[in-house]
Amino acid sequence: MRRNILNDLYATARRVPDKTAFSDGETSLTFREVLDLARGLGSFLCRRGIYKRPLVVFMRKSPQEAAAFFGVVAGGCFYVPIDEEMPSGRIQLILDNVKSPLILCDESTLETAKTFRLEGGEIVLFQDAAGTPEDGEALQAVYEKAIDTDPIYIVFTSGSTGIPKGVAACHRSVLDYIEQLSEILGFDENTVFGNQTPLYFDACLKELYSTIKFGATTYLIPKSLFSIPTALVEYLNTHQINTLCWVVSALTMISAFGTFDVVKPVFLRTVAFGSEVFPIKQLRRWQEALPEASFTNLYGPTEGTGMCCYYHVDRDFQDGEAIPIGRPFPNREILLLTEDNKIAGPGQEGEICIRGTSLTLGYYNDPQRTAAAFVQNPLNTAYPELIYKTGDIGRYNEAGELLFVSRRDYQIKHMGHRVELGEIEVNVAMLPGVQMTACIYDSRRSKIVLYYVGDLTEKELTEVLKTKLPRYMLPNRTLRLEALPLTANQKIDRVALQKSYDAR
Repeated sequence: MRRNILNDLYATARRVPDKTAFSDGETSLTFREVLDLARGLGSFLCRRGIYKRPLVVFMRKSPQEAAAFFGVVAGGCFYVPIDEEMPSGRIQLILDNVKSPLILCDESTLETAKTFRLEGGEIVLFQDAAGTPEDGEALQAVYEKAIDTDPIYIVFTSGSTGIPKGVAACHRSVLDYIEQLSEILGFDENTVFGNQTPLYFDACLKELYSTIKFGATTYLIPKSLFSIPTALVEYLNTHQINTLCWVVSALTMISAFGTFDVVKPVFLRTVAFGSEVFPIKQLRRWQEALPEASFTNLYGPTEGTGMCCYYHVDRDFQDGEAIPIGRPFPNREILLLTEDNKIAGPGQEGEICIRGTSLTLGYYNDPQRTAAAFVQNPLNTAYPELIYKTGDIGRYNEAGELLFVSRRDYQIKHMGHRVELGEIEVNVAMLPGVQMTACIYDSRRSKIVLYYVGDLTEKELTEVLKTKLPRYMLPNRTLRLEALPLTANQKIDRVALQKSYDAR
């Protein structure tokens, strides 16, 4: 029985010890090297008596950072990844929350780490700790005591109050997630992943843990390439990357600016996308460039351990039509609940709620917000059973496929009508001459504000939209930009747009 993620690392390191596990194109680690570094770090933690504690990993995105995660687990602890690109105030809030006994750094982050208030924590260089002579007896004792509900990581998401929420996941939910995701997307030992996300996001689970499970290979793509689409595709080709699991904006960055007229990712066979609505116009460009590849829409919140729903794109979609998020992964159930906690009827909207093994443990050191989001299943009064309320609104189409409608906080009331800002974005994104788009709402002045990147002038776009949208959905302000701001995860940064607009 696999009750700890190290089961996969041990098995794969025995089977293909000299195969590359993780690489950034310049430095690489084989599975044997990952295991050796992990056991060295684990031995260091055992000697220090650090056990079942959250350990902050503050390293640049690299194969060594991935190895550090496994080393923390080998020592019987759980990792908390942070990164220099995160605001310093946010990092300090995370450190205050978890109170890690040590911070694992590399040479590039060491000086920055010294600027934070650590409350008794110690700064340790990963390369020094991982070089500790292996203590096989101590590591075995830790391994034998491990159970599948032990925490494996804490990743921090944005909180509506401005205080980040630390989502704690356990081995059981991660192992189940990778098992189901791998079956759905067809990962195997020949899979070569191109990782897009920073390693402090849960999105990287798809690549890191699937690589360990199958003996696949993951390339950690440098962030700088995502602003140079042609060079990015050339990187994919150079390393024969055949599988992408990216946010939609990262894919759109390639297809929207004519990259496929210059170079195509010839080795790609599997493209999975999520976190945002994929404009049909951009999906078509990817399908035309890669007619033999499979495309899968994924949906899921961090609190549900990665993704929990999928839809294999198996038909053509009309402009403005929503791509379904489909059906739940095996071993999960989606409950679509109305405001009175009843199952939504056909075509009726409801909040997407998740039950099953994929639920995480809750928010670390935050019982109040945990209790608000992880609640008793209202359909079950016989025994304790938690579900997670996502805050996302969905409905089923006539084919019985689940559709994402919007976030609860992405719906507005405008001119007496309920308006989905996402619906405006979909209509704008399918117009010729528009590459990317995002809407925000100025609640003080009751104005819909549309930002876009494209060839149309603001006046031209406004005139076109008058023929596409009802009056109450027409943007009150239309602002053209050279580029939309993106988050570290390459999603459109609507918070930055809102702040920029409020400052005008």
